[in-house]
Amino acid sequence: MDLKGAVALVTGGNGGLGQRICHALAREGAHLAVMYARSREQAEGVAGELSSRHQINARAFACDITDGAAVDRLIGEVTAAFGRLDILINDAAYNVSIPFPDLDNLSLDVWNRIMAVNLTGPMRLTKAVAPHMKAQGRGRIVNIASVAGLSPTGSSIAYAVSKAGLIHLTRCMAVALAPETLVNCVAPGLLDGTRATANLRPEQIERSASGSLLKKAADKDDCADMVVAMCRTETMTGQTVVIDSGRIFH
Repeated sequence: MDLKGAVALVTGGNGGLGQRICHALAREGAHLAVMYARSREQAEGVAGELSSRHQINARAFACDITDGAAVDRLIGEVTAAFGRLDILINDAAYNVSIPFPDLDNLSLDVWNRIMAVNLTGPMRLTKAVAPHMKAQGRGRIVNIASVAGLSPTGSSIAYAVSKAGLIHLTRCMAVALAPETLVNCVAPGLLDGTRATANLRPEQIERSASGSLLKKAADKDDCADMVVAMCRTETMTGQTVVIDSGRIFH
């Protein structure tokens, strides 16, 4: 798909990885809807920088993706502002660091919140954009999962299970939305400079980096470039690509 003039909605677009994804798409000429949950000033700053640096249209939009009505409102606002919606990047996520054996602190409240943001939220957004993409005859959805969804690792059991669910949701939605909309997934390993990483224990960060073949964290720009490739593709759908400096093989 030619990305010049396409309209992309990036959830969590004001985050560390989300900003890189927004800039990578903007460099290709895509217009950006930068979705945020709380940090309005930061998201508007990101939108302003995107517009000035890449000469594209960019706007910030607030949404609680755990609220179905709010998601429907968001899609209506984005399509009204830009006239169409070609790309959805499900990057927004929630993360609490709880060691796997510490089941006492894995409360149902924590479990439900992580699932609501990391798995049900992308499902809501995918369902909301699907009719628009089908009517246009084209669409691309890219989910941002984690290597924790492919192996029993990560910040908590709930986080790992939510990302495993997102990877399988990718496959299922690829079936449901073909042939007009292609759905793929990027599964990063440890990333420096993200809110998710900031919630991890220092020893977990060190273990993840030293345990990779390349002995370093994954690169946010590599992840953003893979998102762009998945938006461009015409013949890949239902796939998950791992970018983790060589830790998980699948």
